[in-house]
Amino acid sequence: MALQIAGLPEGQYATLANGQRIHYLDQGVGPVVVFLHGSGSGASGHSNFKYNYPYLVEQGFRVIVPDLIGYGYSDKPEDVQYHLDFFVECVQQLLAQLGVERCALIGNSLGGAIAIKYTLDNPASVNKLVLMAPGGIEEQADYFHMPGMQVMKEVFTSGPMAPERLEDFIRRGLVYDDSVVDQQLINERWGIFQQQNSQVITSMIVPNMASRLQEIECPVLAFWGVNEKMMPETGIQTLAKNCRHIRLTLVSECGHWVMVEHRDMFNRNTADFLRNN
Repeated sequence: MALQIAGLPEGQYATLANGQRIHYLDQGVGPVVVFLHGSGSGASGHSNFKYNYPYLVEQGFRVIVPDLIGYGYSDKPEDVQYHLDFFVECVQQLLAQLGVERCALIGNSLGGAIAIKYTLDNPASVNKLVLMAPGGIEEQADYFHMPGMQVMKEVFTSGPMAPERLEDFIRRGLVYDDSVVDQQLINERWGIFQQQNSQVITSMIVPNMASRLQEIECPVLAFWGVNEKMMPETGIQTLAKNCRHIRLTLVSECGHWVMVEHRDMFNRNTADFLRNN
């Protein structure tokens, strides 16, 4: 069982059909919105979306915020391959246990790739899709050429490290304005990072789904920070030209975490999209 991290709330657990134990937050009443976080050192659902999911609860939505397997308080097995289909399977099994038949998906980075693949696999189950610089729309090698990705891989696989190195990665790799990086965020991610293993990064495979984006029928809202260091900016055109029903917002003075750096704008636009599109 994961050790409790100061400031990182513990919600509920479910044992999935595949045997993995997944942690999730489940709050609010109303149309269901599922938040899918990104990868990286010490990531978790709450840490990625703590400025966003409470707002949607206040706006009349039921939010489900899982920690992906390998992250947060969820199981971190060393004997599985962390392929995209594995993550999608885990989300499917969680939502099936919770009786969720239809929902909106919100995903950034790896979570965006999971949201895309989930939508392609289950088109009748997803009514809205919100993406923030998603993965899965380029060749995987192209992502690992990005400077932020190189820093992340170094942090995760180069042996013993300290909170200062993790903080350096977050400040240099994930944000434009590092004033949003406070000690609580570092503590949350460092606490989870110490429980992680390198398998979650070294075995990760995310295919290029760009050629299938036209299959997505539901409305799509996408955000992209113009100071992005993790995702190739060619993804902007890939989304804009291939998603049939998309509203794409480019955000200046913004890195990989639009939902953190520009939280108020993100929250308002997302709530409006979920209600009115």
